[in-house]
Amino acid sequence: MLKKNTEVEAAPDYTEFEASIDAMWEQRDALTDKMKVLGKKTVDEIMNGLGKGHLRVSEKTDKGWITRQWLKKAILLSFRINDNMPVSGAPAGASWYDKLGTRFSGMDAKAFADAGFRAVPGCVVRPSAFIAPKAVLMPSFVNVGAYVGEGTMVDTWATVGSCAQIGANCHISGGVGIGGVLEPLQANPVIIEDNCFIGARSEVAEGVIVEEGSVLSMGVYLGASTKIIDRETGEVFMGRVPAYSVVVAGTQPGKPLKDGTPGPNLYCAVIVKRVDEKTRSKTGINELLRD
Repeated sequence: MLKKNTEVEAAPDYTEFEASIDAMWEQRDALTDKMKVLGKKTVDEIMNGLGKGHLRVSEKTDKGWITRQWLKKAILLSFRINDNMPVSGAPAGASWYDKLGTRFSGMDAKAFADAGFRAVPGCVVRPSAFIAPKAVLMPSFVNVGAYVGEGTMVDTWATVGSCAQIGANCHISGGVGIGGVLEPLQANPVIIEDNCFIGARSEVAEGVIVEEGSVLSMGVYLGASTKIIDRETGEVFMGRVPAYSVVVAGTQPGKPLKDGTPGPNLYCAVIVKRVDEKTRSKTGINELLRD
């Protein structure tokens, strides 16, 4: 049985890369073949750094979450610099056709053992996405620049969009959509903090932050303009789910129609309570699945 390599690979120094990426970005519509060749090495190094977890598009600091816009630019430049090519691994021995390969290309049994995560047949992970140890990927899709934290499960048919940040010990249930930032272009990625449970077929998009320990019920849809109403206090949140909230789909009264009759109700999300032991017992992760 292969054992995980306990030696931590030293991260290269990326300090000079930001200026190079910014310079290429300013000329992105007029890149010459020579500029593409020179820029490819820098972009490839950054993509590899993201995939190894040495770099993150977004990261939590003492002042809150920060987004490194230059890393988003590097990912976008990879599509400008690289040519389309056949990508092996499609069903029945066929190929895909894209500008990037797959995250698992060239990985052997030792490489997977060292990485420490499980990748179930049918999952697709693109280059520059980072998958932490003890994570479990069911047949799902993880896009470029995304970050999936330690012990998190991405369940069947879930999608983790470009540059989305998923914390540790989360459960992203079946059919969930976590929005990306590259198209339509968003300023900040979706962030799911540690120990969150995202219920089946829910959607979180447009840079919404789901704070630590929160639980979204099935079929909750959150965008930047979605009202998130605390049932107990009446407080309204937008773009953020407060920590340890239990959230369900709901409606709020709409404006009356011109004739004075009640207008249609509008969708909202409702914080029905804070996470308690009963909630934890229903949404806790199963360590047996992460061995």
